[in-house]
Amino acid sequence: MQFGLFGGARTKRSDGAADSHAYGDFIAYVSEAERLGFRSIFLVEHHFTGAGQISASLTLLAYLAARTRTMRLGTAVIVLPWHNPVLLAEQAATVDLLSDGRLDFGVGKGYRAGEFAGFHIPMGEATERFDEAIEVIRKAWTSAGRFSHHGKRWRYDDIVVEPQPLQVPHPPLWLAAGSPDSIRRAAREGYNLLLDQLGSIALTVERVALFREECRAIGRAYHPAMVGVTRALQIVRNEAELKAAYETRARVVRTIGDLARGGGTSAPPEHDDAPLLGTPAEIVARLAKLQAGGVENVLLVDPAANVESLRTFASEIMPAVADTRNASPLGSYRSPHL
Repeated sequence: MQFGLFGGARTKRSDGAADSHAYGDFIAYVSEAERLGFRSIFLVEHHFTGAGQISASLTLLAYLAARTRTMRLGTAVIVLPWHNPVLLAEQAATVDLLSDGRLDFGVGKGYRAGEFAGFHIPMGEATERFDEAIEVIRKAWTSAGRFSHHGKRWRYDDIVVEPQPLQVPHPPLWLAAGSPDSIRRAAREGYNLLLDQLGSIALTVERVALFREECRAIGRAYHPAMVGVTRALQIVRNEAELKAAYETRARVVRTIGDLARGGGTSAPPEHDDAPLLGTPAEIVARLAKLQAGGVENVLLVDPAANVESLRTFASEIMPAVADTRNASPLGSYRSPHL
């Protein structure tokens, strides 16, 4: 298995000093993760929450490009309906150049009603806006010279987008998906797949199998590194820590539900096996179940950005699930895309 990070820095409304410290701590956390052997970092994009979540993910990735040497730098995801696709293509290509070809471009159409309301964009337009934006971005990265685009939302005449990304034909595209239709779409349209942190082990294995089978059906080469499975990490050593971990898990699930479309799941299911929650041995057992189901690329979610948890994971858990049979070189993310 290979492991990466998912999420991002979390700040509080302040005069700026506390926010700067929070970002500094997060950058140190990512740098330590690279030293420990973590392969990637995927940053979220969120707005208007009041919870201090990252809003400018490409800006932070540009900085991380200078502070890291081997980690893949991903967006998970940029919500295309909110962005001018040409400006986004330019910004992402710049990060790809600055990182020496380490960008993974994860995109989605968004799911939080409050964010769409904040931008005065109807959620009902999300799919059509996403489809047109990704069409423009693909044109921007693959056209030989100038191009034009006349769509419903965007119109460009005889433009050339600069710079071009370093990866050819462009950075790998990742799609956040969960429903069977969206997973099939990811496979058919050349995306790699990002799966959420709430799905049970059984559901996650089903989704991976569906993506793999759809790739096979259309003749697309498949590699386990093409699927990133996010999992919350909570390492515990005793009963007191276990109780606190379950309380944290319940709070996180409630928050995710509250920020989604008009609310959502109020608590984790009774037998919630999705998080990597427990002692190192118990976490190894959950990872082994995922691995047996075809999961080889796990992205850890730790809102606290706890360096000690990372060190424990690297020393006590990673070695137990190492499997060189499906190991992929760092550059393998560059091949499984259009």
